Amino acid sequence: MSAIGHRTWVVPGGRMPLRSTGPEPEFTGRDELFILNTGDTEAGLSLTIFYADREPVGPYELTVAARRVRCMRCNDLIDPEAMPLGVEYGVLVESNEPIVVQFARVDTSQDALAMLGSLAFPVDRSASLS
Repeated sequence: MSAIGHRTWVVPGGRMPLRSTGPEPEFTGRDELFILNTGDTEAGLSLTIFYADREPVGPYELTVAARRVRCMRCNDLIDPEAMPLGVEYGVLVESNEPIVVQFARVDTSQDALAMLGSLAFPVDRSASLS
């Protein structure tokens, strides 16, 4: 199967819920990235986290096997440092292979659960940025 997607994606609006209700880990409030690799080659990813009040942190590195999807909880990003809860952030996802990225938030801070999902913004690096 041919690889579809882009090599660079941006999620501008992340914020992991500060508190959760219900049993863990299934009811832990979280932000998630769903990464689809339709190609025949494993994708190596580098994530950089941007904040409003401090310098970016990264790279967080991970892989997605060929012809697979991977769900990654942002709460699990700990190296080079754990991401803080309740703080606004953005994510730059760079890949050596074309991929598709979706963002989701599971908010369990109240008894009524909420989930939000959206496609990340694909960046065409070959296009002129001027």
